[in-house]
Amino acid sequence: MDTMTPASILRMQHAVTDNLEQLLDALPPSIRRQLEDRGHLEDLLEIVLDLGREAEARRPGEVIYLEGIIGLEEIDYVTSRVGAFGKDNRAGIERTLHRISAIRNRNGRVIGLTCRIGRAVYGTIDIIRDVVEAGHSILLLGRPGVGKTTKLREVARVLSDEFKKRVVVVDTSNEIAGDGDIPHPAIGHARRMQVATPDQQHAVMIEAVENHMPEVIVIDEIGTEQEAFAARTIAERGVQLVATAHGNTLDNLLMNPTLSDLVGGIQAVTLSDEEARRRRTQKTVLERKAPPTFDVLIEIMEMDKLAIHHDVAGTVDRMLRGVPPQPEIRVRNPEGEVEILPGTEPEEAAEITEEEEERGPRMAFGTPEERPVRKPGTVVRIFPYGVSRSRLAKGIRELRVPAVITKDWREADVLLTLKAHYRREPGKLKEVVGGEVPVYVIKSNTYVQIASALRDMFQIGGGPSGDEDAAQREAEEAVERVMAVDEPVELSPQGASLRKLQHLIAQQYHLHSESVGVEPNRRVRISR
Repeated sequence: MDTMTPASILRMQHAVTDNLEQLLDALPPSIRRQLEDRGHLEDLLEIVLDLGREAEARRPGEVIYLEGIIGLEEIDYVTSRVGAFGKDNRAGIERTLHRISAIRNRNGRVIGLTCRIGRAVYGTIDIIRDVVEAGHSILLLGRPGVGKTTKLREVARVLSDEFKKRVVVVDTSNEIAGDGDIPHPAIGHARRMQVATPDQQHAVMIEAVENHMPEVIVIDEIGTEQEAFAARTIAERGVQLVATAHGNTLDNLLMNPTLSDLVGGIQAVTLSDEEARRRRTQKTVLERKAPPTFDVLIEIMEMDKLAIHHDVAGTVDRMLRGVPPQPEIRVRNPEGEVEILPGTEPEEAAEITEEEEERGPRMAFGTPEERPVRKPGTVVRIFPYGVSRSRLAKGIRELRVPAVITKDWREADVLLTLKAHYRREPGKLKEVVGGEVPVYVIKSNTYVQIASALRDMFQIGGGPSGDEDAAQREAEEAVERVMAVDEPVELSPQGASLRKLQHLIAQQYHLHSESVGVEPNRRVRISR
């Protein structure tokens, strides 16, 4: 029986673009031939060429030594076929994500090369999509090679292409968007500002805000005090930040004097005798110095295993009081489903009983009379909070319920969320939607649970009315035709309520719709 490697599972889940042929073209023919003879190039991580040694090909958990000793001729062969090396001793190949890093001798001569394969992996942020969509500033931590930069590219693409936000990538060493003046398609319509030398990254960060009016700034490898200060300045101007930083966990970042400001910083405070007695602690204690620059911190433990601190300020405060953090753990299993293990912070109080959990979806608040019971001509706007939008859209289509997904909670008729989110912040949910908007809670982010919640919402016994069903089906078929042939399609004449349903279906697919004609022949036209 064939065994599935982590790399092969990943390829099944995501679309991967690696432009590997262009890197192979830059390698000496003998090395390229050996690599191709051995096969499995899709698993290749990097190729190491050191003067006077055998070349190394590195794969996950494996190092392969190639025949032949590397000489200056092989080193020069590669350096003459890649871009110019900057002051950080990094070069690239134009319109690709590959990174070639040089080792020099004392005279500046290149005597070693690390050719790291850069891959654009599409679909990697589905595991944190709800966090990204919420508009929070996000800091990613993790060891080298675990996928931080890959997720940054995908965040830039999703926010610029799907949410039409003004995104600027501050790209030091062309690490995020590739070499050359034209950025790699992996960042979508995000704009890229190149950084001439690493010590100027903080200045380019500020320039991006002052000159180009971004809504989102994406940065890789915040590592200096100046960059941390620039990040705080950007966040205070209301710009969403998505960045990576040196460090594996929140704990060691907090202890880093250079970067601790990203999570609020630490200061020593001397308490009065009375306050020290009340707290039952010593007189000098550590407290958070300022609000964190980043709202959410994500520790990437493995490519498909993350620990998420949703409230950085609260977590840091608890850590300074000696309470260990209990982040939310998210894992993608071999079937591609995301499993969520909720954190257990002491402040979390809202409990869901075992009996309720077995029942599946439940209403957290809102009375039964407020349920969005299906009525002819009524379309229910559902706001998914931490729930997979793609699975919810599939449930709406397959169950044929008159509902659409809204990205704005203020427009929502009902909110659908996970038990993990509700347990963590019921007060926040009540504050967001108010008492009159029903909130449905499901146990897990699976299609079965989501479909069960939809049946509960719409009290499905029979299907929608014949007129609604026909109008909805006609609109969906028109959407498919418009997307296939890019020509406007006019639907059959309908009353106002059914036309509204058809408009909302077109809106869900980001298509244009308008009502044309006069009653009783007024109808909907759907186009690009």
